[in-house]
Amino acid sequence: MTASTSTTEPMHLGVIGVGVVGKAHIKRLLADTSPARLVAIADADAEAATTVGADLGAPVEASVADLLARPDVDGVIIAIPSGLHADVTIAALDAGKHVLLEKPIDVTVDAADRIIAAEQRSGKTLSVVSQRRFAPENEFLHGAISSGRLGNVTAANIEIALWRTQEYYDSGAWRGTWALDGGGALMNQGVHLVDLALWLLGDVEEVYAHSGLLAHERIEVEDTITITAKFTSGALLTFLATTTAFGNLPLRVAVMGDGGAAITLSEKLTHFHSHDGQDVPEFEPADQQLGQLTDFVTAASTGTRPLVTSTQARAAVAFIEAAYTSARTGQPVRPR
Repeated sequence: MTASTSTTEPMHLGVIGVGVVGKAHIKRLLADTSPARLVAIADADAEAATTVGADLGAPVEASVADLLARPDVDGVIIAIPSGLHADVTIAALDAGKHVLLEKPIDVTVDAADRIIAAEQRSGKTLSVVSQRRFAPENEFLHGAISSGRLGNVTAANIEIALWRTQEYYDSGAWRGTWALDGGGALMNQGVHLVDLALWLLGDVEEVYAHSGLLAHERIEVEDTITITAKFTSGALLTFLATTTAFGNLPLRVAVMGDGGAAITLSEKLTHFHSHDGQDVPEFEPADQQLGQLTDFVTAASTGTRPLVTSTQARAAVAFIEAAYTSARTGQPVRPR
């Protein structure tokens, strides 16, 4: 990767997309703790961008193309509907901008491959938002697995059991559509935990899934899916993603091996037992989103690799795509 800024000058970023997630990125860049400077914002809906800019005190460009044409913009954060990611991200990379892209990388493997090709020819840094990797407890768990503290990992169980109202799905025409949302509980909400599973456990050999639309109306996609997966290491995974769990249960991650086991509930380590008998450290609260923003800015400014790469983000979409194919066909599927 090539750097576009010196380490002494804050990186200059724009934000594309002014919805709920885009506004959160704008506020983070405007905060005193930001490792980068906000230059301008833009949206396909110019009126929406103007309104958000006035509300938050952010400079506004008339169009996405105008933002990408600015020579003082080193990189952009893209927060638009998932199915639109590829074209805007490719345009940004081809314009010589580094990109921090909201999850997922896009909604198909083919679109992800187009993005990766643009990244490679541009020489710029691309990272995809997967902020759960930046939780101290997840960093600890990753290190414990990598160093063998759990022995040979044999099994894992992940549950993301959330509640989304019908009004949530009705609030945007793109929500709950295959074309723009790319899927339901798995692609939209579950992709973070898919990324975490792959980061912790490695490559997947095969997935098998069942899915259903059980508690919502007027959407094309699933609100519940269960998956079993076999990893190339031999480890087995069970995975649940749903938006039908009234009351929002805690996110649960359990990893088991022949030398130890660990459980986190909503990122908090509630159980850890290892054959080595070493103590578990105290974990300080962390701003995961700020952690990923800082990682992206550091990688783009120094030419180093970000923690979340485009190929890793592609793997998460390949897992999800395989799960949807399995649910549709009733057959086990190997991610491509």
